[in-house]
Amino acid sequence: MSTPVPQNLNRRQQLMQSYKMAKQHDPALGLWIAGAAVLGAVIGFGLIAVVPGGMGVFSWISAVICAVLGAFLFGMIIFGRRVQKAAYKQMDGQIGAAAATLGMLRRGWKIEPAVGFTKQQDVVHRVIGPPGVILVGEGNSHNRVKGLLATEHRKHSRVLSETPIFEVVSGKDADNGEVDLPDLIKHVRKLGRNIKPAEMTDVINRLKALDAQRGQLPIPKGPMPTSMKGQRGNLRGR
Repeated sequence: MSTPVPQNLNRRQQLMQSYKMAKQHDPALGLWIAGAAVLGAVIGFGLIAVVPGGMGVFSWISAVICAVLGAFLFGMIIFGRRVQKAAYKQMDGQIGAAAATLGMLRRGWKIEPAVGFTKQQDVVHRVIGPPGVILVGEGNSHNRVKGLLATEHRKHSRVLSETPIFEVVSGKDADNGEVDLPDLIKHVRKLGRNIKPAEMTDVINRLKALDAQRGQLPIPKGPMPTSMKGQRGNLRGR
């Protein structure tokens, strides 16, 4: 199991930890970054070299600067994408993987992991955002997860009769309508804009009474998938 990226490290240390984690799942990571950097350098240098007027001292300096910037930009874009891909591989199949992925949603979204669960460790997470309320289920049995989502949907409908409630199953079985981890954020964002930011406060307050009646999820011992929020800075290349 790969080591999560600690949140108390500085920027350079986080990049190194992310690189080491991604390298375990992507042995060719260094080659991808180097190739992207070379391409970026060539493009950056070429942008100045093709400018009419010859290559004077100022043009050479500008071309070198553009080459360095191009190499850095292209390298970081590829680095971010490969790290993200490795992070999904690291979390795949672990309990709470969907919740960790949903943590990538930014301002305007409220993520509440494990609002519903079964003894078989099927879990439902709740997302409150512009579409309304999104219940995201994950587990080892599609039918059990769908049943748990239906139960949670009924509970939420009692206190949110006028708020849209969506059900999403996180998994790899696309034939049954499951959404794979890499596509989960995009899928949730595409559900529309049905409530305004001011209405979210009322939705959250209405759900407090429902949540107060819940027990605690019996979290299993052992490694859990790290939240991808800590790697958000490394994924700017998306």
